[in-house]
Amino acid sequence: MLIDRERELAVLDSALADCLRATPRVVLIEGAAGCGRSELVETVAERAAAAGAVVLRAIGTAVEHRLPLGVLGQLLAAAPAGTLPDPADAPDPTRIDTMQALCAAVHRLAEQAPVVLCVDDLHHVDDLSCQYLLHLVRRTRASRVLLVGTESVHENGDDPGYRTELLRQRGFVRIRAERLGPDAVARLAAAELAAGPADGRTPPPADAAGGNPLLLRALFEEHRAGGRAPALGGAFTQAVLACLHRCGPAALRLAEALAVLDDLAAPDLAARLTGTAAGAAARGTAALDAAGILDGHRFRHPLARQAVLDRMDPHDRAALHRAAAELAHHDGAPTTAVAAQLLAFGPTDLSWAVPVLAAAADQLLADGAPDLAAACLELACQGPADDGRRAHYRTRLAALTWRTNPSAAERALAAPLETLRAGRLAPDGIAPLARLLTEQGRIDEAADVLDQRPATGRDPERPARTPRIGRTADPLDGLSAFPRWAGHATTTTRSGEPQPARGPAPAVLWALPAYTPDGRAAAETEHFLRGTTLGEATAAPIAQAVRALLAVDGPSRALPWCQVFVEEAARRGAPGWQTAFTALYAEALLRQGDLTGAQQQAEAALDLLPERGGSAFAGGVAATLVRAATAAGQHETAARELGRPLPDGLAGSVHGLAHLYARGHHHLATHRPHAALGDFLEIGRSLRRWGLDRPLLLPWRTGAAETLIQLGETPQAARLLDEQFAHRDAGHPWIAGLTLRVRAALGEPRRRHALLTRAVDELHAAEDRHELARTLADLAAVLRELGDGSRADTVERRARQLAANCGADSPREQPAEGAAGPDDPHTRLSDSEKRVATLAVYGHTNREIARKLYITVSTVEQHLTRVYRKLNITRRQDLPAELHLLGTGSRA
Repeated sequence: MLIDRERELAVLDSALADCLRATPRVVLIEGAAGCGRSELVETVAERAAAAGAVVLRAIGTAVEHRLPLGVLGQLLAAAPAGTLPDPADAPDPTRIDTMQALCAAVHRLAEQAPVVLCVDDLHHVDDLSCQYLLHLVRRTRASRVLLVGTESVHENGDDPGYRTELLRQRGFVRIRAERLGPDAVARLAAAELAAGPADGRTPPPADAAGGNPLLLRALFEEHRAGGRAPALGGAFTQAVLACLHRCGPAALRLAEALAVLDDLAAPDLAARLTGTAAGAAARGTAALDAAGILDGHRFRHPLARQAVLDRMDPHDRAALHRAAAELAHHDGAPTTAVAAQLLAFGPTDLSWAVPVLAAAADQLLADGAPDLAAACLELACQGPADDGRRAHYRTRLAALTWRTNPSAAERALAAPLETLRAGRLAPDGIAPLARLLTEQGRIDEAADVLDQRPATGRDPERPARTPRIGRTADPLDGLSAFPRWAGHATTTTRSGEPQPARGPAPAVLWALPAYTPDGRAAAETEHFLRGTTLGEATAAPIAQAVRALLAVDGPSRALPWCQVFVEEAARRGAPGWQTAFTALYAEALLRQGDLTGAQQQAEAALDLLPERGGSAFAGGVAATLVRAATAAGQHETAARELGRPLPDGLAGSVHGLAHLYARGHHHLATHRPHAALGDFLEIGRSLRRWGLDRPLLLPWRTGAAETLIQLGETPQAARLLDEQFAHRDAGHPWIAGLTLRVRAALGEPRRRHALLTRAVDELHAAEDRHELARTLADLAAVLRELGDGSRADTVERRARQLAANCGADSPREQPAEGAAGPDDPHTRLSDSEKRVATLAVYGHTNREIARKLYITVSTVEQHLTRVYRKLNITRRQDLPAELHLLGTGSRA
């Protein structure tokens, strides 16, 4: 504690030496609380006692400041018995003759041994004791008497006259105990660390003490006790509070005001907040700065501020925050600083508070503090605002909530939607609500919201709920954040020519860029991604851009971007964004045919959500998991996921369509074709209504056509496949491969062979290994039908290997609930035989079967002959009725 105190000790030693030579001295040690004044006094007292002096000690305290003769009584109690009279025994202690009697007694004692009086905290000494000490100083000229006193810097007590009187004395010396400098702090830190255990822990932050020896010692004491950093209630914060108490009640009240003000901290504002004079506040601030507690007007360490706040009475603290907010607002302080006071105070009835909180939320969001912005909006919702304004703030709050919890963000829109239905939502709140619903994929709800806008002249040829896209910009506010292609939803004619979509305007934000073999759209999308930073305003556009890149250019281009933004979201502490990009990562892996990886990433995305279900977004993520499990033949896993309760809002959303697509494939794989067909057709109806009927978005026609083939409705299947072939997306390798594989099921063997060969090439280019494995399995089967068993074996081995690499069973060995065992028709008949047998079970004649399957009557007869032989029957009437459940064996 006495590091870097050589000069001060030298002055004290000199004064003590003079005292021993009968030259009286008065030494005043000034310094801030905790800077070593008491240690210097203790040192001189020890050295005086060692030199044979009589040492009289006393400590002034704020509690005893009003107690007459309190300090003098402490001094006299330390004197040898019977040597010094106690003025308290005199009839009138204030009389001069009583003071003179005590002075004479001290001089007599000094003749026997030097007398050293040590008084700590002179600024707290009671008035009468102070008068006795001054009388002694004035009357001592050639006695062995030394008076050493300490005083807190900037604290002069109620009567600054005693200091002037001391200055007039010939033997007066003043010492200033300053905070330790950087070199002294380093030496003290080294000494403290050397005394503690060398366990490799990081040393405490010495700069938090501001050079105050007491605070430094407390820091290292806490460190030695096992703390890795200062903590509330630890030695450091206790030392801070002790220093504040040593500074006196006024300084403590000032510290409380400064702690409440925080960013607004300034002596003048603190003075107004506490009702004290500006000069007193300035002196108190300087004293706290000198003690190292403050750095200027701010607390040097946040724990010191928090310790002060925590010791305050909650009601007093809340009142100070409210008063600080009103003062700051009156003075025109920044909205963020005013909002900080309002947040600390809590719900308020102040009329001006709500717009201030809303403005602060905007600024905090721009400053990269979304959590504080959300807190401001939450408090604004509790303030004195009408329902329309409150709903508007709820909408903004929901947008921020997506960063941490997409499911909660969906639920947060329930209140604004209810306000809208009640007709109390302000017109300027409609567009933000519709846009946010759109970003959440809730297309039908967004369109319903836009229906509530004031009429501005509708196209008389259009229904009321499908406004012309080119004429309404409301849901597209801020569309510049999206790639250039966004906002152009289209559909196609039967000839494949694009035309503007006639669906709800919100759907345009989910539109895909046009596919071109030269990759222009992908290059533009990647240019957008490279130039965009993840943030509140860009998270949704980035997610849409990655989704578009996956759809148009394939998984190998999208996967790196998914990984980039998953990691960026994790760095930013945004689990909601992390969930969204992890879900996209799962989709990309599924599109690549990595069924195991897709399931793992979908599970990871769901695990990031505080609750697994309960939102449309979670339903969309679960759909990826169901599709991957179904493709892998894990039908129980898929069924378990599909068995969860469906969240509100799933219908009418893009996530709902993903759910239908996954459920449809599950139904198809588990031989429930009618249910599957209903799901696929519902997807088509919704996509057409929204103007988003793009096979690259959801190739629902492929699933519907497979289902229709199982049901024997081959003309309808062919019509759907022809529609998909006519779409401009049919030029994409993935769509071409899927369509060719299913179309091959409708042809005779050589035609199937040609189509499947083309499908293999397309799917290889599209990077979909699982679909490629399925197509190779179909190709092996048709090669076997054509009598090329050697090539069929080679192709089948490749299909099995690909399927295994994807995490799936062999495409022709996947079990399903309700599927037959090894001795049942499903395992004994080829796909061609099952197609013919299925139609025969339905009662179709051989000629009708030939027409439906585009094969000859002779081929039908040959297939039926083989079926009879394999099933050990002799006529059509003996065909098992369950054959109609088996379908073609082509499973999604």
